Amino acid sequence: MKIFNTLTNTKEDFVPITPGEVKIYACGPTVYNYIHIGNARPVCVFDTLRRYLEYRGWKVTYAQNYTDVDDKIINAANEEKISTDEIAQKYIREYQVDAKGLNILEATYHPKATENVDEIIEIINLLEKKGYAYSAGNGTETETGTAEENEEPSYDVYFETKKFAEYGKLSHMPLEELESGARIATGELKRNPMDFALWKAAKPNEPYWESKWGKGRPGWHIECSAMVRKYLGNTIDIHCGGQDLIFPHHENEIAQSEAAWGEPFANYWMHNGYININNKKMSKSEGNFFTVREAANKFGYEPIRFMLLAAHYRSPINYSNESLSQAKAALERLYNFKRSIKFSLPNVSDRCEETDCKLKEFLDGCETAFIESMDDDLNTAGAMAAIFDIVKTINQHLDEKSQMAISKQTLNHAAEIFDKLNGVLGLLNDPENSGDNNLPADVLDIVEQRNLARERKDYDTADELRGKINSMGYTIEETRGGTRVYKS
Repeated sequence: MKIFNTLTNTKEDFVPITPGEVKIYACGPTVYNYIHIGNARPVCVFDTLRRYLEYRGWKVTYAQNYTDVDDKIINAANEEKISTDEIAQKYIREYQVDAKGLNILEATYHPKATENVDEIIEIINLLEKKGYAYSAGNGTETETGTAEENEEPSYDVYFETKKFAEYGKLSHMPLEELESGARIATGELKRNPMDFALWKAAKPNEPYWESKWGKGRPGWHIECSAMVRKYLGNTIDIHCGGQDLIFPHHENEIAQSEAAWGEPFANYWMHNGYININNKKMSKSEGNFFTVREAANKFGYEPIRFMLLAAHYRSPINYSNESLSQAKAALERLYNFKRSIKFSLPNVSDRCEETDCKLKEFLDGCETAFIESMDDDLNTAGAMAAIFDIVKTINQHLDEKSQMAISKQTLNHAAEIFDKLNGVLGLLNDPENSGDNNLPADVLDIVEQRNLARERKDYDTADELRGKINSMGYTIEETRGGTRVYKS
């Protein structure tokens, strides 16, 4: 397998640290609101990466965090007049609803920042001892906004980027260029505009933890370093997330982690491209975002996942209602094929014809093409093309007028490969839509009445009964093998 590594800006052979095992860390949501479609892209893409590696026989340890203390969470809590913990728990639950709808596998670990503050403090202490971190200010109210009479002062703690010689190696920009656009905000006491907060002195009405620097809370970047180390080790195989996290978040993770432990932080960095609205990046700050919940209420969750995987993960996607409609139509074609196989199996021959040998070779070739695409930097678009090749070719054999020129054995083989490959992409997980459900008794009764009407050549009654079946949410079709009914 080859992976495009942001760290080296090249596509490289993937070689894990431990043969047969892969450790992956994916940056998860900051839980202060519903996730938008842009947030959903890395969630679906890297869930698919995990599924694919497991399909190929790797043992995958997958960690995805929740950032549950942050300026945005504090602001949301103040707006809703509830605690930051209540806000975080509320939107973790809402995220889990969306993740389940998108068919995301449960992570091996789902750590929270607030549950790892001791580990965070330990790293900051180490960075301070090694000379990479410094505390700023003297705890006065004008400088930190925290000190009160008879209260111990609190300090901000910063990472000094100039001390880390390789700073900028992920974003491929020298420190001087990064510094040119940086500013020191009011109230910050940094030595350099590029220095970033490891620990923030507590302000009134904010959550805080006790530390040697006084009451405070972790900075955003240090959270992930602590959780990676605790759950996966000093060096991991793959660190992944959205393109917008390359700088400063992932750049800062590398600096503080490698400065602390003197080891590589992650061997491979994978970043997905943006989702655009009218060629402009979707984001909450731009106000041009659509939540997953809104889109799912209109189109369902599965078309969202399909749309996000239909393009290569590093390519930008232009989001629109039309793109989701197209994804929904493509999914219906896959579901129709799944239903068609199930319906056709009782009617095909048990004999193996010469055609079957060629078809079996073709099906195995489609699985090989799927693997080759996924091995090429997780090319899900190419992998989907291999699945639709199966649909097109097998449908041609099932639709031949003379006979179904395919055996039961080969059709079962097609069904097995089709289900397996869609499972790797996390698709076709709706049992009702796939035709695996039993029809309700009242629907079966009307189907039987319609069949009798057709035998009598009472087509007006048959059409009326078809309409009744449709109004109940089911589709009825006539095929060479008989009447076929399934959930619409």
